Amino acid sequence: MRIFTVFIAISFLIAFTGFQRAGAQTGVNWKNVRVMVYTKNGKGYVHDNIPSAVACIQLLGQQHGFKVDTSADASVMTEENLKKYTLLIFPSTNNDVFDTDEQRLAFRHYIEAGGGFVGIHSVTGTERNWDWFKKMLGATFAWHAKFQKFTVRVIDPSHPSMLGLPKIWEKEDECYFGKELYPGPTVLAVHDISTLNTSDTAQKNLIVKHAGTFSTLYPSIWFQDYDGGHTWVTVYGHDKKDYSDPIYVKHLFQGIRFVAGKVKKLDFSKAYATSRDTPVKY
Repeated sequence: MRIFTVFIAISFLIAFTGFQRAGAQTGVNWKNVRVMVYTKNGKGYVHDNIPSAVACIQLLGQQHGFKVDTSADASVMTEENLKKYTLLIFPSTNNDVFDTDEQRLAFRHYIEAGGGFVGIHSVTGTERNWDWFKKMLGATFAWHAKFQKFTVRVIDPSHPSMLGLPKIWEKEDECYFGKELYPGPTVLAVHDISTLNTSDTAQKNLIVKHAGTFSTLYPSIWFQDYDGGHTWVTVYGHDKKDYSDPIYVKHLFQGIRFVAGKVKKLDFSKAYATSRDTPVKY
């Protein structure tokens, strides 16, 4: 009887610890959450998945009761406008998405004020000439392998944004590699590079080149607190069909929920940068 009682106590403690971690996120008051889905792209390749991503997030807003605004106009990047948002979502943005450095500074002030950011798929190819933004993202796009099925491994299944996802996730996508990797992010899931098709010698050589000092596992989903703000990035989501796939949609929603739970009241008095390139106050 004593052993059984101890077992129950230990089981309750484990369950309660997990509940505490997840419950911090499920307690989001969605009625007070407003997000902006920003879809402007610079010159260059534009993903055809963007309308599907927007529709998916709009549906999530309807289902969970949070407000969703969308825009492809850089003029929305003013402090006065950004004050309205709990988080900003950049779905497969690419290249320069701001028109002026004043807009970049307004975006930076939003992050410094405690704002949230969710980046999807090719977001790592955004603002490639802006050092602060690249550090906020955590990496800059370098190359991806051909679209194919490979294995995603969740290395922190207890994180709120990873709950309920397959620990070994067989997924068709583009296996993204980065450069200028910033050391701040915490990695939640990885590409299993060993599961990529290497029958093409040229592809194999490129995989080895871009994997760099990583061996078989390469970062693919991560989060970080950066310069006052809260960032969550997934490099998955190339296929339009992802945005109607229950596993991927759950993955995306839990990332949004995680960031929404991190963002408190915005405080622009904490914004200190005088230009887009003001050194970060670590």
